[in-house]
Amino acid sequence: MLDLAGKSILITGGTGSLGKALTAHILKYHPKIKRLVIFSRDEQKQFEMAQEYPPSQHPQLRFFIGDVRDYERVRRALRGVDYVIHAAAMKHVPIAEYNPMECVKTNILGAENIINACLETEVKSVVALSTDKAAAPVNLYGATKLASDKLFVAANNIVGFNPIRFSVVRYGNVMGSNGSVIPFFLKKRAEGILPITDPTMTRFNISLQGGVDMVMHALEKAWGGEIFVPKIPSYKITDVAEAIGPECEKPVVGIRPGEKIHEEMITSSDSFYTYDLGKYYVIVPTTHRWKLEDFVKEFDAKSVPQGFKYNSGENEDWETVEKLRTLIKENVDPNFEV
Repeated sequence: MLDLAGKSILITGGTGSLGKALTAHILKYHPKIKRLVIFSRDEQKQFEMAQEYPPSQHPQLRFFIGDVRDYERVRRALRGVDYVIHAAAMKHVPIAEYNPMECVKTNILGAENIINACLETEVKSVVALSTDKAAAPVNLYGATKLASDKLFVAANNIVGFNPIRFSVVRYGNVMGSNGSVIPFFLKKRAEGILPITDPTMTRFNISLQGGVDMVMHALEKAWGGEIFVPKIPSYKITDVAEAIGPECEKPVVGIRPGEKIHEEMITSSDSFYTYDLGKYYVIVPTTHRWKLEDFVKEFDAKSVPQGFKYNSGENEDWETVEKLRTLIKENVDPNFEV
């Protein structure tokens, strides 16, 4: 386990679902951490989060209002910080389609601000959160996150003698996260109608804790430039609807602008640079500061077959209706009953 005693971490977008889960995990398993900075632009969410973690009980926790679009504010927040977890993003697909430049400013220019500010301070390691929508993107959100991924990977080429490492974690829908389908269906169940975008639609599924574990793994193990991808199950949107509201009407309403039927995390073009690490896949950078043979030996990495791809529609691991009900009760709503 990464030793964070006496260290400082900053989480951008720290009041979001994953940011809050990371905060709980770090405070529980790293009680000797020097400082944990929650950097976000929503003062109401910071106020509410501060009620959960009163200063008298968690003096190492700091709340810092700021926007990743504001370089000077980012740089000020990073003073004395050792590790950065970059979770801030505009992520709602239809909103990004309607407001494209706002998405570009946050997801691309904000990523560049994080990189430059980290290079100007004493940060040792940066892990940026990505999304399955960044692989072969068909919507603006996915395209901006692909650009962000490229920026973080390429940042390792300009560090010079600075030992800082930049890496990326890419995963699918986080179960129960803000704006995801399960909380939406749980609310709609009371109306007796669960709108289905497309009956063949599938998605990857990862728990909040699974996302947390992957970020912490990258913070500890990354050599710089890797994109980590978890091996996780898929679900059918129709099975989610059946798990939540078996008696509900399920009209097909069509896909939203920019949506895919199946999500992809590794494309066949990525297969030339993809390795199997056991629990995770990793896409290594085309240029890197370290020797690939040393990396392969260190992690017992196995190259995947040429043409390999990893998408939610052709996955070998699937959530069942009953498993989804159990997961919803465990991870989303403890009062959930069908």
